[in-house]
Amino acid sequence: MNYLECLSYLANLGHELRGVRFGLEAITTILASLGHPHQQYPTAIVAGTNGKGSTSALLANILRHAGYRTGLYTSPHLIRVNERIQVNGGEISDEDFAQSFTDIRQAVDRLLGQKSLEFTPSFFEFLTGTAFLHFARARVDFAVLEVGMGGRLDATNITEPRVAIITNVDLDHQEFLGSTYAAIAWEKAGVIKPGRPVISACAHPEAAEVIRRRCAELGAPLMETAGFSRLANLRHQQGRYEFDFALNGDYFSNLSMPLPGRFQVENAVAAVTAAWQLRQEGLKISHAAILEGLRHASWPGRLEKIHERPLVLLDGAHNPAGAREVAAFVREHLAGRRLHLVYASMRDKAIGEISEILFPLAADVYLTRPEQARAAAPEEILAAARCQLSHLVIEPEPLRALERAYQASAPGDVILVTGSLFLVGAIKKSLRGGKLEIKNGPAQP
Repeated sequence: MNYLECLSYLANLGHELRGVRFGLEAITTILASLGHPHQQYPTAIVAGTNGKGSTSALLANILRHAGYRTGLYTSPHLIRVNERIQVNGGEISDEDFAQSFTDIRQAVDRLLGQKSLEFTPSFFEFLTGTAFLHFARARVDFAVLEVGMGGRLDATNITEPRVAIITNVDLDHQEFLGSTYAAIAWEKAGVIKPGRPVISACAHPEAAEVIRRRCAELGAPLMETAGFSRLANLRHQQGRYEFDFALNGDYFSNLSMPLPGRFQVENAVAAVTAAWQLRQEGLKISHAAILEGLRHASWPGRLEKIHERPLVLLDGAHNPAGAREVAAFVREHLAGRRLHLVYASMRDKAIGEISEILFPLAADVYLTRPEQARAAAPEEILAAARCQLSHLVIEPEPLRALERAYQASAPGDVILVTGSLFLVGAIKKSLRGGKLEIKNGPAQP
């Protein structure tokens, strides 16, 4: 199969939640038939409701700056599926993707024919297998794996990680993971393995207790960042934070984060604590590698600036916890500036609750819909919203919605595009290759 044929095959499998079947049997069987490539390098696994992508990217960048050839597997992608599989910060090439994907496909066909597999694997299982196989062929020294959903039965969870990170636990994907904090925490605690260290940034008391209990049951050393580490001298410039950090006798000064938002500090603390733990186990990770790994990290689609005047920010917040973080950023760093909100959502998200958090911050709201089977129509979002809107625009095409918000903005205003990573991806794809250019220009103050 060539690259385009691989993409076509993936598209025919449907979106990642269509017909999803949780379990490790399929991915285990597939990779066993290919010689267990996932066992050829050490791993770290990162679970959580929010922040796991940023935390994974931060840890991978620290390891890379420490001199390790590092694989990074994340989801979803914004523009190209290649984004999900990276080695030393570079996306997998089309040719390498096609080679590893084709080998996974051929293994699947063979196993189906032998009745060793009962069902065709899911979209996510195919990509996870491709990532594991590519990392082995690329001879990575270490791989950082972001859990797709939950943890216990997620396809990434077939390795024995050197360290597991749980960023936080909040309500999301309840139809798959359970309706309570304890139930969701139990699923995420599935990444905990006997005797292997765990870094937890989980703040919710009920969820944190589940993680503590599971660590005790499995004899897994637990480091809760709230008690194991200490922040000092927290300061920021335009929403980008610097801080000092004490960790069990080690002291890190002037850590700086290029990713904006106070919540990214928590992700940085989790990543640094994981790097510190790996150093205790023999990896050569210097203070300088940690400083430089954070300083040069990037993670698109999280308060990502794509235009200056007016300020245009893209953020993939898609659940109430993410919306609260974005709202806190707006109130703390953008106070007094007129906000225009471009919003889309998947149907299975808590649109009503998110609308209560975000919509009151905006002078006007532009409802739109990316081309995604799960996406809610603007009219569905409006019907689910729980707050009065002073000014509402329905514009189904995402780039056109952004253009209309831009035209209504003064240079000092802010346009926030949020509600879904699929919306962020649609905007980035539309703007790829050039800057935001609107013929009429923004309104003058």
